[in-house]
Amino acid sequence: MPKNVFVLGLSEQQRGELHTVRGADELRFHGLLDYDVLVGAEHYELGALLDEARAQLAGFDGTVDAIIAHWDFPTSVLGPVLAAEHDIPAPSLRSILTCEHKYWSRLTQRESVPECVPAFAAFDPFDDDALDALDAGDVAFPFWVKPVKSHSSQLGFEIHTRAQFAEALDEIRASIRRYGDAFDEALGMVDLPERVEGVTGTACIAESIVSGVQAAPEGSMYRGDFLVHGVFDMHRAADGHSFDRLDYPASSISSALQQRMIDVTERYVRHVGFDNGCFNAEFMWDADADKLWLIEVNTRISQSHSDLFAKVDGVSNHEFAIDVALGRRPRPHARAGKFATAAKCLMGHETDGVVEAVPSASDIERVRERFPDTLVEITVAVGDRLSELPNQNPYRYELATLYMGAQSTDALAEDFASAQQLLPFTIRESAAAR
Repeated sequence: MPKNVFVLGLSEQQRGELHTVRGADELRFHGLLDYDVLVGAEHYELGALLDEARAQLAGFDGTVDAIIAHWDFPTSVLGPVLAAEHDIPAPSLRSILTCEHKYWSRLTQRESVPECVPAFAAFDPFDDDALDALDAGDVAFPFWVKPVKSHSSQLGFEIHTRAQFAEALDEIRASIRRYGDAFDEALGMVDLPERVEGVTGTACIAESIVSGVQAAPEGSMYRGDFLVHGVFDMHRAADGHSFDRLDYPASSISSALQQRMIDVTERYVRHVGFDNGCFNAEFMWDADADKLWLIEVNTRISQSHSDLFAKVDGVSNHEFAIDVALGRRPRPHARAGKFATAAKCLMGHETDGVVEAVPSASDIERVRERFPDTLVEITVAVGDRLSELPNQNPYRYELATLYMGAQSTDALAEDFASAQQLLPFTIRESAAAR
């Protein structure tokens, strides 16, 4: 009998990726809550989302065999909570929150992988004297600030002066409750260690700035067995604060350095008791000092990686999440895709403005004809003001995402450059542009 797999925030692209997994003909895929409810909402209420998901599952006429998630919070918390209620293998909520609460995570990193942790401190962004408290600690200018719960660099700012800190606080105070309130609901579901109590979902963390080459291992832990699915290169854009390409497999760093990243990740996830789930970790390597920094550990497969796995390996990373949820050990696979390398490529715009024109359907088709199997997602529409769009990096607004494959990394870079020329945007610059 086919197994029923529920995917939180299932999109049409992901539905196609799911059918690349081995044994897909023996699975039935079902969306659980809508993408817009989980990813595009202006504010989240965790309890209401849980109730809606529970009602949908209770009304399903069949067995609930697997629940998987590939989006960030609140999806990353909803999945394990719902899975536990249906006796489906999943990480404990405490281990999830330990990783996702940026301050709590740094504390546990300092216990398990101290050599990879920059100086950090928590602060209350609603405290007018917050900067004075940071000045008295280990974090000094310049530093990076971000909420203890956010994603995609949202509300993250590089701070060099008191004036920049004040400007960042204005933006953080206006928007931090979008995730912070729901994250507090999640924190209320576990017993917090004393050192984390009081560092709520509307708190922030300041960290020393680190630099270098970035890469990201993705893997899973199943009944104590640690497995790496692959390692990704993360190429920064010219602004230094955002990414313009995510490549698979990683080629910019040595296999020995990749193994160091993998070893650090394993030490950390074991330390926090993370099991029966998937993860991806982000690292930065300072080549001059041969210093490895751990940026963060995410408690899910990455949806950004899914099409890249399919292009190179022939199988989406959803297969790993499904295997774990169905109670079977994930199965590594050889390179069996059409391409030797693949990338998620981001087209961005550095200043605010209003979108006056976007690429046409024929523009997109020309890209697909020239670069077969390329997926193009236009993420803005005519009339949009870039600064008002959700889920945007504060340093670079996202216009489009391309998923491309090639036979070499050099060819991939050249193809992306050419594809951008075929996708014209017109942005009317704002008088208040940054």
